[in-house]
Amino acid sequence: MSLEASPAVSMPVGTVSVVRVVPDPVVSDLVPGGVLRAAINLGNPVLAQGTPAAPAGVTVDIARELGARLGVPVELICFGAARESFEAMIQGGADICFLAIEPARAAEVAFTAPYVVIEGVFVVPEDSGIATLADVDRERVRIGVNEGSAYDLFLSRTLRRASLVRGQDGLGVFREQGLDAAAGISQVIGDFVARNPGFRMIGERFMQIRQAVGTTRTRAPGTVRFLVAAVEDLKASGFIGDALRRSGQDSALAAPPGPPA
Repeated sequence: MSLEASPAVSMPVGTVSVVRVVPDPVVSDLVPGGVLRAAINLGNPVLAQGTPAAPAGVTVDIARELGARLGVPVELICFGAARESFEAMIQGGADICFLAIEPARAAEVAFTAPYVVIEGVFVVPEDSGIATLADVDRERVRIGVNEGSAYDLFLSRTLRRASLVRGQDGLGVFREQGLDAAAGISQVIGDFVARNPGFRMIGERFMQIRQAVGTTRTRAPGTVRFLVAAVEDLKASGFIGDALRRSGQDSALAAPPGPPA
């Protein structure tokens, strides 16, 4: 279920030099309604913080900067989970989204290169015999995940023996049902372990979660190229690292810029 949308505003953040004029066909294709609707996932604390009425974070800053470059106001439509952002995108409820690149999504969403890279890790009970990644993928091992999350999609296509238990809150399912493990992003899992004695994190990551800007594949190639180029510019200029730092996140999570086009 979507959360309440914040007011439509155009508010550039930081200092980024825009070196090109966005062609009118790109603006009309990406923003047919005259307002850039950005799906914001408040369920990922690395990417967004705050409330639906006053969201903040790197994705909010990127959305506002894209709106400034396009010369249009921005509407921030907030959701509580990645799957809800994805559904809004493919159902026409948003013009851009901020999601991890996954094959199951890429069939319908055209992604830029990642702007942020975070890690997926497991948490287990302190007395669990699970000590390594190899120990996780075994018969009768049950893993709690947030339904429709990047790590749900990744584990669904890579696990061979263990099974997934999906829920709105994978960590809640893990505790309530006494599961063997739960998956999540390292920042959330680390916070969970710090606040809940009796659990430990498996130190080795099981995946890199590549967060990118996306739009529907129905958009024109020139529109996708605009988004790709904008994200590369924001990475190269330091905008992404600065936005992460302002929101209390590690600026080292910013993905490196790609090679020059």
